[in-house]
Amino acid sequence: MAFNGTWKIDRNENYEKFMEALGVNMMKRKLGAHDNLKITIQQDGNKFTVKEASNFRTIELEFTLGANFDYSLADGTEMNGNWNLEGNKLVGTFTRKDNGKVLKAYREIVGDELVQTYIYEGVESKRIFKRG
Repeated sequence: MAFNGTWKIDRNENYEKFMEALGVNMMKRKLGAHDNLKITIQQDGNKFTVKEASNFRTIELEFTLGANFDYSLADGTEMNGNWNLEGNKLVGTFTRKDNGKVLKAYREIVGDELVQTYIYEGVESKRIFKRG
């Protein structure tokens, strides 16, 4: 499974603008841009275990493709949604519980990197990870 492994953040594109669109305050945006995020992904068929470790928190989530689950962003924003596999890309659709707005997320392997793309309120951001 291509996603399996540990991935360490290498660089961000437009991430602060994305966090601003989400309503994250300036202090948290500055910290979030330098969170040293490390993601460990284990896929077993349709089941995924994802561990996210950063300067701010460490969480582990388990989900099954297509099944809704609750998730909270590092700033505390509560969401509900799911991941699906479309070709070789993981596609996440999450709805904010406070305002009903939708966050789209994509994870794909490009060369030797894991690229996460987020789209919220027309603002697109990428976080690029290298195997760590």
